[in-house]
Amino acid sequence: MSNSHVNPSDRAMRQILETAKTIAVVGLSDKPDRDSYRVAEYLQAHGYRIIPVNPTVDEVLGEKSYASVTDIPDQVDIVDVFRKPDAVLPVAQEAIDVGAGTLWLQLGVVNQAAAEMAEAADLQVVMDRCIKIEHGRLLG
Repeated sequence: MSNSHVNPSDRAMRQILETAKTIAVVGLSDKPDRDSYRVAEYLQAHGYRIIPVNPTVDEVLGEKSYASVTDIPDQVDIVDVFRKPDAVLPVAQEAIDVGAGTLWLQLGVVNQAAAEMAEAADLQVVMDRCIKIEHGRLLG
């Protein structure tokens, strides 16, 4: 498997973050000490609608949680993934199925096959980057 994925430029990432309104956070925990919770809380505080995707919780940060991305009834702009790399492929397929614009894999989440599949379906893919850090760096 080649390591061909290249993240979007800073300019392109800034545009993703400026135009997105709704972010599905896959693997969002309801525990405030978890990275996923802190990142979602930050995004919410910066005007994004976050939608938790976690079958084990009912709601997080005042938003109803869904079992999968495809269960979300609203348009999703970014699918932000806090899952182990080997669990990303089905999430990438769900992001494609719902017509998300961007698949964002958090720091430490690297799955080349998922990135290639999403890119082949015309999604932008950001891999192994924290959306909170990038937002602060590019728009802060």
